[in-house]
Amino acid sequence: MEEIRIALVDDQKLFRQSLSALLTVVPAYRIVMEAENGTDCLTQLGAMDTLPHILLMDMEMPGMDGIELNEMLRKDYPGIKVIVLSMHAKERLIARMIESGASGYLVKNCDKEELLAAIHTVVETGFYINAHVLKAIQGASGSRTKPRNNFNPLSTEFSPREKEVLLLICKEYTNAEIAKKLFISIRTTEGHRNNLLVKTGCHNTAGLVLFAVKTNLFEMNF
Repeated sequence: MEEIRIALVDDQKLFRQSLSALLTVVPAYRIVMEAENGTDCLTQLGAMDTLPHILLMDMEMPGMDGIELNEMLRKDYPGIKVIVLSMHAKERLIARMIESGASGYLVKNCDKEELLAAIHTVVETGFYINAHVLKAIQGASGSRTKPRNNFNPLSTEFSPREKEVLLLICKEYTNAEIAKKLFISIRTTEGHRNNLLVKTGCHNTAGLVLFAVKTNLFEMNF
């Protein structure tokens, strides 16, 4: 496995140190940044020559919180995959973070194995959704009186090939694996993925998966 660069953003110093100690025992992982809030994070990112692949962040921090930071990262550093690690487990908050660009959401009482699995899966496929997050997304979606524009199936039409690509994305296939299975080039696969993002209005792969689940194009089983 190639080196995975990880950034930690949490206002609790002891938690950051503990998380760093836990992750650095994994040979492929390297902690490249620790920040105490969103402002500190953006300042450090602006001075870095090589950006992290994964950013683990808390939601509730002084100054710029996780919601604001997630929006700034999506705008200025779209290549960084965000995994939220928070005490909050409210459905609407989880749904909001995933739909606005986060690649995964874990509660802080998750175990080490799930955290490592989430990091690995996000690196490989671009998203990690467990049963708790999926339930939160579905619950939040059902409680809305009006659908969000970026999850409106009535305005979305896919070609047969785009549907094939979308379903394989939901099954956690990488671009290379999709290309091999459908006998197309990786570049063509990436083109289909980009078209899906444009048509659905989603920000990333996690958003595509949620779109497919919400519109009954795909059913996730846990």
